[in-house]
Amino acid sequence: MGTGYRERGFCDTLREQRRVTKEVVLLVAHGTRDPGNEGNREVEALTELWRARHSGVSIRVCWIEHAPVLLSQGLEQAVAELGDEGGRLLVLPLILNAAGHVKHDIPQAIAAARERHPDVEFRYGCHLGTTDQLLKALRYRLHQAMVELAMPDPRTTGVVVLAHGASDIEATGEVAKMAHWIFETTRHELVLPAFTDVCFPRLEQVVQRLDLLGASQLIVLPYYLFTGRLIKRIQRQVERLTKQYPNRVIVQADYIGAHEQLLDLLDLRLRQCREGNARSPYDVPTPLRSA
Repeated sequence: MGTGYRERGFCDTLREQRRVTKEVVLLVAHGTRDPGNEGNREVEALTELWRARHSGVSIRVCWIEHAPVLLSQGLEQAVAELGDEGGRLLVLPLILNAAGHVKHDIPQAIAAARERHPDVEFRYGCHLGTTDQLLKALRYRLHQAMVELAMPDPRTTGVVVLAHGASDIEATGEVAKMAHWIFETTRHELVLPAFTDVCFPRLEQVVQRLDLLGASQLIVLPYYLFTGRLIKRIQRQVERLTKQYPNRVIVQADYIGAHEQLLDLLDLRLRQCREGNARSPYDVPTPLRSA
């Protein structure tokens, strides 16, 4: 076989790979109802930071609800960017735990889009999940709150890992798992999970429990990615609890936000989705069919 033939074959293979691997990445966030739209703007700011890590990669963002670009529209815009020849669309949920949106809403929207666009390869990546990266981000926020308290004894400083809550016990179990990880990897002896909505225990119950256990001061650690209506509700709850427990110092730590560890985790989820070695277990493998 001649050298020229081999070179032509190699170039044809490269062209085919480039055609097949033309891709768009679509981040799917939850969306917030805060009047100032701060939470959605924070999602856009994080997306810009992540784009800076991936020059040459088209990264778009959409939301499940309470935002200008919702999931179905975001999928259609991403498909339109791929063009008539199709390509690959990588859908990455910017969501902490697997509840209704991750298990049902996103995969159903992807399945419907697959039916409309058979020339596009849709890949559904894993949600963020309980990971070492998020543990490090939460521990950093916890340390910031300890500094604000002038570094008290962590053994007498209670920590409330406060998440949104869900009717899905697998999702709430992941919150309890993260609280246990914080207990295992810090010197805090009093670490408990709580929820702001849907399920129990609520913040007030856990603060009461930690008070009875003898915590000298309490840190409310929001297990949230971005600000929003619920973060502001937590602020009001902490203010009220401070008055209710005048002999206890209660502070609210910051939420995760655009932390480097979150960007690292997105890098990992993108690489896993692109390589195909760890996709969402909730993907619908076949298109939805009309009744």
